[in-house]
Amino acid sequence: MRDPRPAPTPDTMSLDPSQRVAPSREDPALAAATRPLGGPLGEHAAVGRHWFWSPLRVGLLLAVVALTLGWFGKAACIQQYVNDQGQAELDWRSGRPYVAMCYSDIVPLYAAERLDREDTFPYATSWVENAGTEREQVRYMEYPVLTGLFQWVNAKLTHAWTGVAAAGWLPGALPVAVYFNLTALFLAVAWLVTVWAVARTARRRPWDAALVAASPLVIVHAFTNFDTLSTAFAAVGLLAWARRRPALAGVLLGIGAAAKLYPLFLLGPLLVLCLRAGRVREWGRTALAAAGTWLAVNLPFMVFTPDGWAEFFRLNTERGMDPDSIYNVVSYFTGWAGFDGALSFGETPTWLNAVSGALFLLCCAGIAYIGLTAPRRPRVAQLCLLVVAAFLLTNKVWSPQYSLWLVPLAVLAIPRWRLLLAWMVVDALVWAPRMFYYLGVDNKGLPEGWFLGTVVVRDLVVVLVCALVIREIYRPSEDVVRTSGDDDPAGGVLDGAPDVVVVRRRSARA
Repeated sequence: MRDPRPAPTPDTMSLDPSQRVAPSREDPALAAATRPLGGPLGEHAAVGRHWFWSPLRVGLLLAVVALTLGWFGKAACIQQYVNDQGQAELDWRSGRPYVAMCYSDIVPLYAAERLDREDTFPYATSWVENAGTEREQVRYMEYPVLTGLFQWVNAKLTHAWTGVAAAGWLPGALPVAVYFNLTALFLAVAWLVTVWAVARTARRRPWDAALVAASPLVIVHAFTNFDTLSTAFAAVGLLAWARRRPALAGVLLGIGAAAKLYPLFLLGPLLVLCLRAGRVREWGRTALAAAGTWLAVNLPFMVFTPDGWAEFFRLNTERGMDPDSIYNVVSYFTGWAGFDGALSFGETPTWLNAVSGALFLLCCAGIAYIGLTAPRRPRVAQLCLLVVAAFLLTNKVWSPQYSLWLVPLAVLAIPRWRLLLAWMVVDALVWAPRMFYYLGVDNKGLPEGWFLGTVVVRDLVVVLVCALVIREIYRPSEDVVRTSGDDDPAGGVLDGAPDVVVVRRRSARA
């Protein structure tokens, strides 16, 4: 009888013990950490024979633990108290979100985006802020379409839950608490998908996904905003590319871009590498699928609610330099007034937008040069990490949860556990001075300089990680992924392909 199961491929077949990479043998810090459990994996250990546990399942379990800790970290911000009128209210008294360091955008946005109302629909519903003042402004949902719809669906589920709870069939709570918990549940699932995709993409190194699963940044920021949605689509998009399905990769990246813009940035590194390998046709299929998918999601709102759809772009255009952007750091420590000087309400920081955009494009040009001049074609994850990190470093906004974008890419690009754990811990710890800076000095918080000092350290560590990635690009013999026997696990059609276009470095011509 013919076996009905599909034949295994190089990406899906089981690896024998000699092909598996055990990080506990390679990384000194991890080797030391395993000593209480018996030490690094032995050379003659029976690998992959347990009936249930696998690297992927261990990684998913670690992710569940980390996400649970993340929920408990935010739970202090959904506590309630009974006011003088005998009504239950959300307990954000005395700066609780900052003192308890539990702040999450999800909680205030429930009312701010009018999601607590039954008749709200994203991008169609509008409201007026600061009515009757010089700061009066008509507002709409401020997030990209997919993220806005995600919030709206969760709000509808919240209304249904509270209705059933009122009948005594479900436990009751404040609607905003129910909304947060439902949202957190789906965001947690999205991060589990991210872990799964990284483990499958890493091939010989599935244990590296444990870094994604148990990252300190996940514990702190998985539920700070809605960014795990985009990381899931970006990670699965890279997996589809690795499995040589460029059209599907484009669809997934396009959906991810409808949640957050950054998945579209991954098309740039793919273009450079496909140009070098003579695989531009495959890149074109991915790019067309991404653009078509993004347009399909956005077009109905562009046509029927153009003002609401444009709100995300309006806000990001008019937004000034964020507290932890490099521009604000320079402004604070030097007294510099910024590229545009003092701006009135509603004025656009034109020069800041132009300079930050130009710096990002300049970095992208430099990354393209690296991709075309390296002695061996860089891996997909290496260039993707450099591009996304360049965007965060040069952008006028680096919201704390944006660091989650880097986690899957960094683990695939440079799986050096000690280095990445150091960066993740430093990045996660920025949250504490940020919260106490927002609390205010008058409320026994921290002055801005203390917070910005930690931002500088965070930025320097990210630059260091990028510098080490570039070093491994130009010295591929030091790349731990390639020394394991792979060319490019995430490369897809690029994996093992010969070079067609190579630019010689000037030093090589001399």
